[in-house]
Amino acid sequence: MKKVVFTLSLLSTFILADAQVEKEVVDASKQTIAKDAADTTNKPWLVGGILNLNAAQTSLSNWAAGGDDYALSINAFVNLHAYYKKDKHSWDNSLDLNFGYIKTTSLGSRKNDDRINLMSRYGYALTPNWDFGALFNFRTQGLKGYTYNSDGTKYLSSNFLAPAYVSLGPGFTYHPATNKDFTFYISPATARLIIVNDKILNAQGLYGVDSGKSTKFQIGAFAAVDYKHNITKTLTYIGHAELYSNYLEKPQNMYFYMTNMFALKISSVLSATWNFNMIYDDKARLFGPNKNGARLQTQSIIGAGLLYKFNNK
Repeated sequence: MKKVVFTLSLLSTFILADAQVEKEVVDASKQTIAKDAADTTNKPWLVGGILNLNAAQTSLSNWAAGGDDYALSINAFVNLHAYYKKDKHSWDNSLDLNFGYIKTTSLGSRKNDDRINLMSRYGYALTPNWDFGALFNFRTQGLKGYTYNSDGTKYLSSNFLAPAYVSLGPGFTYHPATNKDFTFYISPATARLIIVNDKILNAQGLYGVDSGKSTKFQIGAFAAVDYKHNITKTLTYIGHAELYSNYLEKPQNMYFYMTNMFALKISSVLSATWNFNMIYDDKARLFGPNKNGARLQTQSIIGAGLLYKFNNK
């Protein structure tokens, strides 16, 4: 059971289950590559990005109410995007880098977020509402990740390229003219390569890769939904959900991934965010008394800090 760290500050991090089992998951604002409906430009390329940094620090001395003597939490997010649009052709590219770090006197130092996500999607307009094209996605994490037991012991659960997921497939994108905030993508045949390039992890046969091997090939159906909505002038919701069914093995045990983000704009450079992410992967069997069961993984991060946006408009 994960311990919960609560800092009396603008930033608090809740870890409900170790989402580092699959850090390739992507955050809703980070996973979606749909352009903002407000972006209007005659340039074929729209290039920009978002830089976000949240931090909090707590120190206690002779504090009668109790708590950790010291706590530090840092979460950083970088999004870089390049969108191309000309005539019936479109090509959207997005690179997301996430990293979170916490340090307390009782738990020591550990990461609570670590994601690398590269997505590229080409589309050719068939009708005003439908595009046909292809989608490429690469996901992994940068540093070693551990699952922590209630007694303080830990064991390795992830590393760079362990796991990593490479997906490629043709598909159709639906974007209704009446709602530019909604996008639906479906592919009947998406190839996916699972990589576990770590001797300790692939020896255990984790993430669906056979013991002693470093890769596993899958092909299946893939569907994704992206939605963005301005609830108020200062509060925005961004969501992403996807399903993948592997035709080659237990297609009924679908991979599920969903991210939700609420962003509150405080000023031109200050913001508060809440991210709530969910993953269910039948191949990620790291839970339960014998550490051989699959579980719904959840991650909740609340933060406030600096936010900077830039583009070539």
